[in-house]
Amino acid sequence: MAEAEGPGPEDRKPKSDEARSAFTPPPGMEPELPDADQATSEFARPEGLPPPPAGPEGSGFSTPATYSAQHAPPAHAPAPLPAFPASSPWQDRMRMMLRMPVDVRPVPEPAQRQSESGPAVGRVLDLTLRIGELLLAGGEGAEDVEAAMFAVARSYGLDRAEPTVTFTLLSITHQPSLVGNPVSASRTVRRRGTDYTRLAAVFRLVDDISTPEVEISLEEAYRRLAEIRRNRHPYPTWVLTAAAGLLAGAASTLVGGGVTVFFCAALGAVLGDRLAWYFADRGLPEFYQFVVAAMPPAAIGVALKVAEIDVRSSAVITGGLFALLPGRALVAAVQDGLTGFYITASARLLEVMYLFIGIIIGVLVVIYVGLQFGASPNPDEVLQIPHRPLLQILASMVLVFTFAILLQQERSTVWIVTLNGGVAWVTFGALRAAGLPPVPSTAIAAGLVGLFGQLFSRYRFASALPYVTAAIGPLLPGSATYFGLLSIAENRLDTGLASLTNAAAIALAIAIGVNLGSESSRLFMRIPGARSAAKRRAAAKRTRGF
Repeated sequence: MAEAEGPGPEDRKPKSDEARSAFTPPPGMEPELPDADQATSEFARPEGLPPPPAGPEGSGFSTPATYSAQHAPPAHAPAPLPAFPASSPWQDRMRMMLRMPVDVRPVPEPAQRQSESGPAVGRVLDLTLRIGELLLAGGEGAEDVEAAMFAVARSYGLDRAEPTVTFTLLSITHQPSLVGNPVSASRTVRRRGTDYTRLAAVFRLVDDISTPEVEISLEEAYRRLAEIRRNRHPYPTWVLTAAAGLLAGAASTLVGGGVTVFFCAALGAVLGDRLAWYFADRGLPEFYQFVVAAMPPAAIGVALKVAEIDVRSSAVITGGLFALLPGRALVAAVQDGLTGFYITASARLLEVMYLFIGIIIGVLVVIYVGLQFGASPNPDEVLQIPHRPLLQILASMVLVFTFAILLQQERSTVWIVTLNGGVAWVTFGALRAAGLPPVPSTAIAAGLVGLFGQLFSRYRFASALPYVTAAIGPLLPGSATYFGLLSIAENRLDTGLASLTNAAAIALAIAIGVNLGSESSRLFMRIPGARSAAKRRAAAKRTRGF
């Protein structure tokens, strides 16, 4: 009888149901489960260990014998600041609080009544974002948009709200307490449009919301905001087109043109405006709209030179450039950079650069074609501007007036900004006559524009943009830009690039001067309570940027 074979390697392997971990208890021993009320932490005191002595030699985890929860020392916290008085403009109050650390901001009573259950956080955040969207899309600076959002949130009881604004994104976060869950919301700005009438209406709404004497419920605020969004522009399309033509004609007169040049520049600007509207209706990007809008004035100027008509054809092209240069976006970009919003400022400057390149391409293409047809423009004619003070002052005011209409300003502000622009041009002309170079003369004149614009806005509790943007129109570097483009078209790159650099320096001088003039008004008009707030953040100011 054959012997039974021993177990093979396969038979010696444990079956799946017989496999045991090294930590598995042997058969017959049940693991001891801890009681549900028993502490199972590794920091729990083992059973049988005597309690620590009550003396100073106790455990490191023991409560000190001198400590009493009833007589605990108060935690260190700075004394709260008094609330800023409501008599000061809400822009200044909110801007000051945004620049302060969170732990020292004053906590005033909400300006609007709340229900017993507290503020409706979701609806307040949504209303805040919608108001910020209209302001940012209208060209308002990032700091002023944040101040408006902060004012709305605090007025409805959300004192721990933190708004954030970038070039295309708005967000706000509210944390009800240090241990509460934060609530965040955001909104994207996809379309922008210039309508300073709508901008002024939004500012009035924010002013009413942040004023304790005016009671506006959330439903009333939503209703007013819907009316602002539905309102049509104050000027019809044909008025805007005519204003563009008058602006170009006034600008051509400003640089030495006569009656014929005035009508030619106006015709070129009207054709360019209509072409830009045509391509905008078909979804063409704004870059190409500026390219085609710059071509008709340049084509008319080149045609006058080819026909050898004895007029200043360069003034026709320069007038068309004045109607296209993005001065509004440049001022907003520099303002955001100077107030610390570097991402938004970089995006706006990139937008200005693209629009400026579009203008350059449109004009250069036409000038190059004209040179092939025998046009011989005189570069010296561009810089030899005749001295006609009274006519130039009148032309500058017409330019500002039409620029204000293109910005869709309220009729009550058009005359004020026209006067502001006339004062700026008189100041610039006086400084140039005294021998001051163009860049500092432009900066000083733009500083007056910013100062007066800020004073007007404080008087009316409104945005400063309607009183500033159109007033800088006569100071824009149209002649330097055209001279640079003409030099590049004639293959004189060094001269052309130098002239374009000079134009960029003048544009930056305008933007910095406007911002400096606006900020200088705050040096003489202090907010009550702001001095003590500045002392609390003195160290932050000394170390900022290091």
